[in-house]
Amino acid sequence: MKHSKLLIFVAIGFIASVITFLLYRQKIEFLDAVDLKLKDARFKLRKNVQPDNRVVIVAIDSKSINELGRWPWKRSLVAELLNSLKKYGAKVVALDIVFSEPSSAKEDIILAQSILRNGNVVLGYFFRDEQEEVNPEAISQIESSKIKLLKIADGVTTVPLSQRPFVETDIPLIGRGALDFGFFNMDPDPDGPVRKSILLMLYNGEIYPSLALKVLRHYTGREIMLEIESFGLSALRLGQMSIPSDENGKLTVNYYGRSGTITTLSAVDVIKRRLKKEELQDKIVFAGATEVGIYDMRATPTESAFPGIEIHATIASNVLQKRFILRDGRVISIEILSMVLLPIILTLLLGLVRKSFLGLVVFILAAGSYAVFNYSLFKTYSIDMSLLYPLSSTAIAFIGSEAYRNLVVEKKNRYLKKAFSSYVSPELVTEIIKNPDRLTLGGEKKEITVLFSDIRGFMNISEKLAPDMLVSLLNEYLGPMTKVVLKNNGTLDKYIGDAIMAIYNAPLDIIDHPVKACQTAIEMLKELKEVNSRFKEKGLPFIDIGIGINTGYAVVGNMGADMRFDYTAIGDTVNLASRLEGQNKYYGTHIILSEFTAEKVKDKFMLRGLDLLRVVGKEKPVAVFELMTEQNARLTERFAEAVKLYRAGSFQNALDIFGSLSSGYNDPPSKLYVERCTEYLKTPPPSEWDGVFVSRKK
Repeated sequence: MKHSKLLIFVAIGFIASVITFLLYRQKIEFLDAVDLKLKDARFKLRKNVQPDNRVVIVAIDSKSINELGRWPWKRSLVAELLNSLKKYGAKVVALDIVFSEPSSAKEDIILAQSILRNGNVVLGYFFRDEQEEVNPEAISQIESSKIKLLKIADGVTTVPLSQRPFVETDIPLIGRGALDFGFFNMDPDPDGPVRKSILLMLYNGEIYPSLALKVLRHYTGREIMLEIESFGLSALRLGQMSIPSDENGKLTVNYYGRSGTITTLSAVDVIKRRLKKEELQDKIVFAGATEVGIYDMRATPTESAFPGIEIHATIASNVLQKRFILRDGRVISIEILSMVLLPIILTLLLGLVRKSFLGLVVFILAAGSYAVFNYSLFKTYSIDMSLLYPLSSTAIAFIGSEAYRNLVVEKKNRYLKKAFSSYVSPELVTEIIKNPDRLTLGGEKKEITVLFSDIRGFMNISEKLAPDMLVSLLNEYLGPMTKVVLKNNGTLDKYIGDAIMAIYNAPLDIIDHPVKACQTAIEMLKELKEVNSRFKEKGLPFIDIGIGINTGYAVVGNMGADMRFDYTAIGDTVNLASRLEGQNKYYGTHIILSEFTAEKVKDKFMLRGLDLLRVVGKEKPVAVFELMTEQNARLTERFAEAVKLYRAGSFQNALDIFGSLSSGYNDPPSKLYVERCTEYLKTPPPSEWDGVFVSRKK
């Protein structure tokens, strides 16, 4: 029996390994993003590392701006900076600045002459997605910087490098005397930080090097050479030195620490000759802005606002020191081996202990040991191994083992889930399992968002269908709509015939509950298209729905008697949501929000103000808004303009706009306002008219 138990535990570990490996192979964006965040933490734990002292940043910083004036500087002042750098003996100067527009002729000539005379300046340029008007001579200048030493495998027709269709260059006059050119594009990862630097870029079928790569080429005197296979870049060399970029021509940046770790000197100190010559002699100098107000700042693993110029300098220092982040086939093999062996070893140990507490201790020791091992490899050898996936396989194995150990306890939980999951959100089911006392009678006042949806003309539909067909129609409609509610963390309050009532932010707190409700409404309309498609195949009638959403305070809790009760909400907030749903028929819309919901979601969705409305049962008017399911900024802007004229009593001007919107966009609300304006032009409203429409329908 004991051996059988151990086998089950080991089987759980094996299953955990397989699950994690499948997730690993799928490259799920969210999981990879979490893994990257965990890896970022290693840079902060490692603290600062000494960069190569041959790389220096000359910064246009706050000190320089305070003494020499606001940026942008006169180009003659930039020329002074370059002249001073030459006198200090800087070997190569890289300008992380683009002079894409002419200044005064005199200023441009002074800078151009300085660049030509010094002969050590590598200028930067920028590839863009937006079209730029570029002088042919400027294009010719940067074409001279393209990679010339290429070894391309037979049959290769495309290279998966980053590419842009347009370029922003320096003006030709300034570029004529440059030593060379390199681009300074940076592409952050989807979650924000710049973890990889683009070393190579495709433009017009040619491959161009980055600013850092070009600077290294002139500093070392070695040529840049590429080898290209069908899968992409297979080798990038600077002379005999191999630079381990990926197949897309990107290099993982091995940051040395927080900004300022690489030697950074103020531009004003260079211009005014306040420095010792050895601080710049025979150095690579990256000159550019670090002042926050100029805002060439990037998020990195070490800091949320890191000077862009220091990323270029970091790449140059990485290459000179051969201090690269290593992630090759050997590293990946160790990573996968850890992913497989850790959960199996853990579950074997868990099978030998009897108590959950001891199991937890074993799990913490196993996970902690791998985390220390991972960090040690990174700190000592810059080896980049995954943290998330091996730790996830260990966590899955632990959870699975403890679930098996406590199977009897879980039996009751599964029963509760089965009983309640069909009509409340998964979060509420979890809450009920953790705290069954939530099922007792009682209520609390709480801000919630209420959603009502209803089938239009359902009475006519029900009269035409046989009872069994009507039941089939309702079931096939309500099922998908309920799933949409639960998916967006809503609680299904009840079905009222063909109507659905859902509440958000009760019983569990949801920070963005108005957004969740609006997202539900949009997804309901999308799902309705699929439902109608199935109805058409079965000969059932086409249906349309209206949705009303309101946010406010209501009493929520279990209402009823001791023998039977429901979790629900009551109050004016609920009533208004119900009334708004019904107004869709009048305005010809699908989703109407109250002003209280609109205020909380206006930055997330496109809304348009429909009306000032006094609904049945309410004395105070409420501004109502349509949630636009089709993005049309022009329609929204013109409609708002017309509504403003309408409320100001300028009915003829409003009518002109509403008329054009009604005919041009086939817009039902505009058509409605055409009728109102026409009526008011015939019979003007009383002088005390406040623009409020009084609805007589529920």
